[in-house]
Amino acid sequence: MSRKYNIRNLDDLHAEVSKLKAEYRLKEEVLIDDSKKYVRQFTPGNLIKRFATPSAFLKADDKYNISSTVLSWALPIFMNRTLFKGSGILTKTLVGLASGKVGKSLDAEHISGIFNAVKSIFTGSGKKKTVDARDIDYGIPPDSETY
Repeated sequence: MSRKYNIRNLDDLHAEVSKLKAEYRLKEEVLIDDSKKYVRQFTPGNLIKRFATPSAFLKADDKYNISSTVLSWALPIFMNRTLFKGSGILTKTLVGLASGKVGKSLDAEHISGIFNAVKSIFTGSGKKKTVDARDIDYGIPPDSETY
């Protein structure tokens, strides 16, 4: 891009140089901000927030039934390696069959409901009561001489 400058004396030159430097700094800041936003889109945390939402999981699960397939394989392995670690082969086989059936019956809605229930236990209701200093009752009536 070619620019035509109307510079007639040294003051015009200095003014044009300072204007170009300011324009350069402004474009530099905009470019840095845009590149930070672009890079931030592809951080692991942002990708997890975007694609690992319950609604995205529900959409994928409706098509392929991913959650029940994974749970029908993972749940028996988890149960046999943790809760029934010292059990015999017959007990492990029965637990594997039962937990495989339970895993197939669970879908993404059940899993997200269970996850939200467990999350609400640890996080609480999220709303804390704030008590105003004027609302605290010390048992002294407002008409009293000691008030």
